Amino acid sequence: MTKKKGFWDVVSENQFIHTILSIILGFLVGAVFLAILGVSVGDAYGRLLSSVTGVKGFSYVIVYAIPYIVAGLSVAFSFKTGVFNIGAEGQFVIGSMSAAVVGILLGSLPKLLLIPLCFLAAMAAGALWGVVVGFLKTKWGINEVLSMIMFNWIAFYLSNFIAGIPAIHSDGSAEATKNISENARTLLSQDFISRAGLAPTANWGILVAIAMTVLVWYIIEKTTLGYELKAVGSNKFAAEYGGINVNRSILTALAISGALAGLAGSLQLMGMGGRISVFSSQEGFGFAGIVVALMGISNPFGVFIAGIFYGALIYGGSKLNLVGAPTQLVNVIVGTVVFFIAISVIFTNLKRFQKKPQAAPPAGADKAKEGDKA
Repeated sequence: MTKKKGFWDVVSENQFIHTILSIILGFLVGAVFLAILGVSVGDAYGRLLSSVTGVKGFSYVIVYAIPYIVAGLSVAFSFKTGVFNIGAEGQFVIGSMSAAVVGILLGSLPKLLLIPLCFLAAMAAGALWGVVVGFLKTKWGINEVLSMIMFNWIAFYLSNFIAGIPAIHSDGSAEATKNISENARTLLSQDFISRAGLAPTANWGILVAIAMTVLVWYIIEKTTLGYELKAVGSNKFAAEYGGINVNRSILTALAISGALAGLAGSLQLMGMGGRISVFSSQEGFGFAGIVVALMGISNPFGVFIAGIFYGALIYGGSKLNLVGAPTQLVNVIVGTVVFFIAISVIFTNLKRFQKKPQAAPPAGADKAKEGDKA
């Protein structure tokens, strides 16, 4: 007979509850900082909430969330297969630049052809960025984390170089690329945006994010490929003993993960950016994907929800200065959430609060006591 779990047992073992507790603690820490600064916690969090509700506010949240969702899926996919894709930032950058080049040089193509070409170019570039790192790891045993960090910087400077090419660079004084063709944009029609009262950059990229969420879930949970990748992630030695080609699985995982990160870059460009500026620092979309993957417990549907939550924090946080609160408060909250998720082992100790049931006396113990008294 299985022992019924108590309340604290459930709390200590459930990763979803750990994430919720981490988010609550993040907001509590944020409240402490606000109190120290002398800013009303109610006003600050009230502004944060009011800015992301309503039709227009929530449409802004969706626009902000799209690249975070797909970048989060990229990192979550690699987590599931035992690879830590810290290179999603570089894959995002090289993917967005590839989409920009196609959207500029082939801008005369019809929309139905140009948009898929931009997506494919971004995914191919991101996949290549991941596969090269995977090849270095499987062929020569080079640590993938170090390689990915270096490739992030290569993508950063390569993007700046491409942005300076005369055929790509802005015709004006802006240190940026030309605007991509309108045929490469995923924006909704301005008439519909005006009638519905949506954000000016409302676009249908969220449909791509939903499709990728379902596709990643299907690959991981319902295909032989997903089973092999998870097996390698769980124990590569056991997987190899079972006949799985570990090196091929690693390359496949990094290719798919890189393609998703590259796609995230193209969605940001084609939906919101429209052009790519010459970077002075890394934008951080790929690194944010790590945060989203952690908050989503590497579950595709959890990542989707976490991406929307993260988008709400980023957009709502930009409005905090209206009540005198620093916009950096969001970074404090997110950092605290990630910190507690990273050390979520502390939550497993909550089961100590569970009262241990007293053991029933063995059968015949009372009779033995009576016999002793006699």
